[in-house]
Order: sequence, then C-alpha cells, then structure tokens
Amino acid sequence: MAYTNIDDPSEFFQALTYTGTNTGSGSSMTVTNDGNSDLQPDLVWFKRRNASSDTTYVDSTRGLNKFLYSGYYGTSAEETQVGVGSYDSDGITLTGYQPYINVNGYTYVAWQWKANGGTTASNSNGSITSTVQANTDAGFSIVQYTGTGTAATIGHGLGVAPAMYIIKNRDQAGTNWTVFHKDLTSNAYSLYLNEAQAQSNSVGYWNATSPTSTVFSIKNTSGDVNTNTEDYVVYCFAEKQGYSKFGKYTGNGNADGPFVHTGFKPAFVILKGSSNSGSWYMLDSKRDVDNVANHAVEAQSSSAEYTNYNFIDMLSNGFKLRLGTSEVNTDGNSYIYMAFAENPFVTSTGIPTTAR
Repeated sequence: MAYTNIDDPSEFFQALTYTGTNTGSGSSMTVTNDGNSDLQPDLVWFKRRNASSDTTYVDSTRGLNKFLYSGYYGTSAEETQVGVGSYDSDGITLTGYQPYINVNGYTYVAWQWKANGGTTASNSNGSITSTVQANTDAGFSIVQYTGTGTAATIGHGLGVAPAMYIIKNRDQAGTNWTVFHKDLTSNAYSLYLNEAQAQSNSVGYWNATSPTSTVFSIKNTSGDVNTNTEDYVVYCFAEKQGYSKFGKYTGNGNADGPFVHTGFKPAFVILKGSSNSGSWYMLDSKRDVDNVANHAVEAQSSSAEYTNYNFIDMLSNGFKLRLGTSEVNTDGNSYIYMAFAENPFVTSTGIPTTAR
C-alpha cells in the first residue's frame, strides 16, 4: 500500500537559509526557496543564526508586517513593523529595517508552511466563530478568534483532530504562547513555547478536553487563551502520514539514544522535554546537510545558533538521539517532538526512497 499522499513535502514545507542585505529603510531583498516545488508561504518562523535575536513569526492571515516573538519578547503583544514586503510565489520579499529578519551580513534561517494562500473563511463549528485559513492536505491551519471570557470551543478547519496547536494573544502584553500536544501526560497539561519549563496542569487551558475533528476547547478566562474582546492567533497541526509526525520518546541518557520512527526523512525537528524543563531545540536538514544535526537554535531564547552538541542523526525514516544529556535525552525523562518531512520513506507509488 502507498505510504503517503504527499510525494513532495516541499510543496507544503520548506526551510530556507539566507544572509541579510538590509542597509537602511529603503533597501529590500527577495529570498527564494530551492525545494522541488514552488512554495508561497503562509506562516514563516525566522531566526537569526550568527548573533542573538528573537524567534520571529509572521503569517498571511494577520497580514504583512504583523510580528510576534517567542524569545526575549515572547510575552509581548503583536507589533506592526516594516519588514515583510510580500509573500511570493516561491519565497518572501523583505523590505525596510527589521533587525530580527534582515540585517546586512547576518545569517538567518526561515521555516515556512503553506496554508491556503492567504484566503480565509468564517468557521462556525465552535461556540466562538473563528476565521480559518486551512490546508487539509498538509494538516495545517491558521486560526483567528476573539475571546469571550467564557468556556468555549473553536473551529480549526482541519477535518481531523490536530496533534498540536499553539495559541498567542495578539493584543495583551504579558501573555504566553500556550501549547497543546497530544503526547503530554493528559489533555489537562500544556507547555509554553516562550518558556523552558516542564509541562503543567496548573491552569487547565483546555478544560481537560481533547480536540475533535472540528474544534478545540479553551477554558473560561485566561489572558493566554480567552480574555473577553481580545484577539488570538492559533497555529494548528495535524499528522499526515509520510509528511508530519508529532510524538514522544523516553530518554536513555546515552549517546546511543532512542530511535524515533517518523516514516520520513526529516527536514525539520523540534525537541522539548515535557517531564523536565528544557529548551525548544529547533534542528533542520537545511543547516545540516549530512546525517548529524548539530546546528541548534531555541524557540524560547534569543541566543544565537550553537554547534556544541550532536543532537540527532536525521535518517531516511526518522531520527536517532546522539546526545545523552538533559537537553534532549535524560534517562527516564519524557520528551515531545514535532517533525516535518524532506522525503517520505515510501512514496505514493509504494517505492521506498533512497536511504540516508
């Protein structure tokens, strides 16, 4: 049987590296993807590599020049700044001066996902009507809603239950990036993308209710997910066989670490300790073209990229832990991950791809 319906993952996700050229308010540059397919991004995560800088988020639902951050300014409200001129047919045009995404001589990585080309629709599946830009083929949607301060459900548009979603209050400073992941201890637990702390059930953001094929649930009142009249953005991800995988593993404290089967050769992997505190480590095959992934940046930190550790081997059908320390592999501790494919292990023709 065919393993996946997505033979070319670059149609829906690509990582891109570039060197900034911005020398002032009037300058601009176009960065072009190099995957097998053209990709017009709808969500872009930026990170400066060779100097400290916040992880920066823009998307085509909120529009051009609406910036959010998950590092030093991780609890800030949305900012409007010049920086993104357009989402292009195969990349992005950067304009003006925005230090976190384009400064002359600095190096950057940008992870990009395709939703629906910026086209949104009203979704009334939940008790709060949401605005949704969904790509059901790739299992990705961008959701916007306005909080009510009462327990609610929100339509996500994926047609299947999301495995992970990330919520950020756009209006109120001092609010966290709240994360649901299907493999936390239970649906009462959550994480913060802007913090290194372990999972917690102290707030109960999800009303101890798992997402369904149409909606996810939020608690009655919280600045992080549901303050009355305040606006929120949500990035929702569902698993797609051979393209994306969201799971967990248990560390063994050994450089000969656990093997995690994803069913594809990873292009992008995020690792996070769930039972213990630890960074959100972001690794990709664009910065590491051989098996060993050691170019790491952190979602919750403004720190520059570092190459001190060999974190994982990226293999043809998954990844293997190569670091036996608390960052990603303490003996007996639990870790979650999200991963997206560079190549499926078996294509829709049923033919395995070349091993790595």
